[in-house]
Amino acid sequence: MQNLINQTTVLENTWQIVSDYEDDLPQGNILVDAQYWLENKDTLATRKGVSLILSGDTDLESLSADLSGFEVIAVNFPAFADGRGYSLARLLKERYGFQGEIRAIGDVLLDQLYFMKRCGFDTFLLKDGLEAEKALKFFDTFSDPYQLAYDIQTPLFRRKA
Repeated sequence: MQNLINQTTVLENTWQIVSDYEDDLPQGNILVDAQYWLENKDTLATRKGVSLILSGDTDLESLSADLSGFEVIAVNFPAFADGRGYSLARLLKERYGFQGEIRAIGDVLLDQLYFMKRCGFDTFLLKDGLEAEKALKFFDTFSDPYQLAYDIQTPLFRRKA
């Protein structure tokens, strides 16, 4: 079972990831692929509880007019070595002003959590088999980062002066 966490606690996951678009969409809160959203926007926009899954190659500009209407945007990490999701999170927060929850899904590993948080991720759906309690400790990996990022926009030398 996958655990959903934020930086401090384990959360209840109320969003279902839709991967099969051949059948009727499930009831409740659903996360759909951005391309599926674009192709079925008129129908999906009338339904409550629909949000997006972005892949690394998603064109955010094509979604820019719709972004503020989503409660959650999930960014999929298909493999731990695919870092494009980090850029998507920063762009969502900084360029597009997204105020909702940005969720990391897919191949989300413990040693990535701290860096995902620094890029603007709010919640993390851990890879199957990872312990949530252990994962929460990884947010304290570094006590005071030197570099600026989404979460700290002043470098250390300016904060310590």
